[in-house]
Amino acid sequence: MAKRPGIRPWERLESETVWNCRVFSLRRDRSRSPRTGDDHDFFVLDACDWVNVVPITPDDRVVLVRQYRHGVADFTLEIPGGMVDPEDESPQHAARREMREETGYDSDDVVPLGRIHPNPAIQGNHCHTFLARGATLVAKPSFDGTEEAEVELVPVEDLPRLVAEGVISHALVVVAFYWHELARRGALGPGGGGRTRG
Repeated sequence: MAKRPGIRPWERLESETVWNCRVFSLRRDRSRSPRTGDDHDFFVLDACDWVNVVPITPDDRVVLVRQYRHGVADFTLEIPGGMVDPEDESPQHAARREMREETGYDSDDVVPLGRIHPNPAIQGNHCHTFLARGATLVAKPSFDGTEEAEVELVPVEDLPRLVAEGVISHALVVVAFYWHELARRGALGPGGGGRTRG
């Protein structure tokens, strides 16, 4: 962690997992303030890393998934994504797997765009974003038993309007499109932004 003048990190005194479920666990940390010396409880959601992938077809359309999300009790329009499973060789492998499973599209040209913290106030994991160039339909999607979804193709030039109108509202998807736009402008280096690893 980079030190800042006048700012010191909190000292973690103890830590315990207080709840486990399929996609995350809840941890309670007891930490001491470097400024006041007081102890406080903080709750952290522990989760594996996540991936997003922006699949672009040869005719410059993005492959999206419309799916039901229980948090908002409604349908959202998103790019394919999910968790980095223990058997995945890398985040890049997970992104390509998720793209194939959720859309039936695949690409041999999957490159990193960037890596972010989804919500550093309460989470410590990363979301890795990849670009899949020249994505083509190779199979039918294979949704798992809890997914209600359908695939949609949208011209890339429509993305800013869909975000501005709130049609695309998932924060991590909006970030992925920001990475994609930076890449289109040539503003990202060879490894993408945010220290993404393949």
